[in-house]
Amino acid sequence: MRGAFRKISRVGSLSRATKWYLSDDCLFAAKRVWYSVEYRRFYLNDLESIVVWPNHIWLLRLLILSALFVALAASLWYWVNSTTGAIFGGIALAWAVLELALGPTAMTRIRTTGATVDLPLVKRTRRARKVLAKIDAAVRAARGGAIEPTISPALSPQAELSPVQTGSETTAAASIEDPK
Repeated sequence: MRGAFRKISRVGSLSRATKWYLSDDCLFAAKRVWYSVEYRRFYLNDLESIVVWPNHIWLLRLLILSALFVALAASLWYWVNSTTGAIFGGIALAWAVLELALGPTAMTRIRTTGATVDLPLVKRTRRARKVLAKIDAAVRAARGGAIEPTISPALSPQAELSPVQTGSETTAAASIEDPK
């Protein structure tokens, strides 16, 4: 079935979530905040870039929650008994190990020809490569397999440069070989 949406990612919590779907011609985001849903459609032909970078706030979350559990464990160890304190100390250690194993959280910026949008595409940066590969394959298929190169093609060795006067600037016109 052409144009069917398939879910590629979900980022969220209890009160808010963003689900990402991919079809043959667009990338679709459904952002839910409590009971309202906002939809965004990004056509694959209009996508210029998707940038994912690590968010350094995850270290604060790691340190603050671990410190709170350690403080609670110490106070329970002192005031209640050592078993209860050891349980909360174990929870603090498990939280820290889990956060370190999952890695940094991610932030995302999607740039199209008409807008730049900050929406979470993935929760952690280590999953970003897999999701971006799916989007890249869909973009290549939507554009007919040809993606514009980010580096300008090199001039052929036989190309002759002939200067052309344009106002106060001088530009060079050259024949560029097709890199097929």
